[in-house]
Amino acid sequence: MADTTNTPNVAATTDSEAAGVVDTSTAGGRFNRFDNPWLNPKLIWGLGILLFIILMGIIGQFIWNTELVFTGSTPLKLPPVGFENLRGQAGVGEYPMGTDGAGRDLLALLIVGTPNTLMIGAIASLIGMSTGIFLGFSAGFIGGRTDDVIRILSDVMITIPPLLILVVFQSAFGDVSLLMMSVLIAGFMWQSPTRLIRAQVLSMRESGYVKMAQLSGASTMHIMFREMMPNLVPYLFGSFIANVTTAIVTAVGLEVLGLGPQRIPTLGRVIYDAINSGALIQNLWWWWGLPTALLAIMFIALLLVNLGLDEVSNPRLRKV
Repeated sequence: MADTTNTPNVAATTDSEAAGVVDTSTAGGRFNRFDNPWLNPKLIWGLGILLFIILMGIIGQFIWNTELVFTGSTPLKLPPVGFENLRGQAGVGEYPMGTDGAGRDLLALLIVGTPNTLMIGAIASLIGMSTGIFLGFSAGFIGGRTDDVIRILSDVMITIPPLLILVVFQSAFGDVSLLMMSVLIAGFMWQSPTRLIRAQVLSMRESGYVKMAQLSGASTMHIMFREMMPNLVPYLFGSFIANVTTAIVTAVGLEVLGLGPQRIPTLGRVIYDAINSGALIQNLWWWWGLPTALLAIMFIALLLVNLGLDEVSNPRLRKV
């Protein structure tokens, strides 16, 4: 005869599992990361990589001689440690990532140039996002003629090819600072956030808590930035990261064309110097390969952060 003494426990366990309840208080229970959407693997990995890159730039300036970024401070065209160049010269530990054709240390260039490249993207995105948030909220919540003017202006600006205009501007200004370059790029980065935020605000302004705030006599600025904006924080962070990526790509594109800061090391400027000096045909792969690889890692990290923030703001993606 079959033993049926454990049948109720099996049924209870089955019902509990069917209901999706997991006991986290027992030793056999496991933590459900959906309880806290910010504990997202993509977000954590992306932020970790970005933090490592930033710390490399900050700490590296204290433990490495950044004076080696100046022309003629090192031997010419030394390969990284463990490699040889076409002339049979081997890499030395004094310059672990090799040197370029102008006698500059690649490691020093990466330590100094990486934060500068990130700074251009962050400042341009911050200015563009701030402008887009203000205009998007104003257009979506106030409406009327304000909405018409902002919407038409953003529609017109979004059709203008930014790289072409930036090339003309940079050529006219000549040697520009990092801040000036960031401001110029930011001038073409507010249109998309404005349109997207306006669409979000149009759907939010009819919600109950907004109506209650209006009935209580709250000001327009209070409703827009104290009541509605906190609900868009994950979305705004995701849009900010996407704009950082776009700004860095734009800056690197301009620098590879020989525009932008002339005397300040950036990753794009290192790549331009390598191409302009014939590093490709001389097989000086470390000159252009190392900054390109670092840019690729940076973009992967930004992509992971963006995907993680998408899952934070969209419960459907977390379920998938």
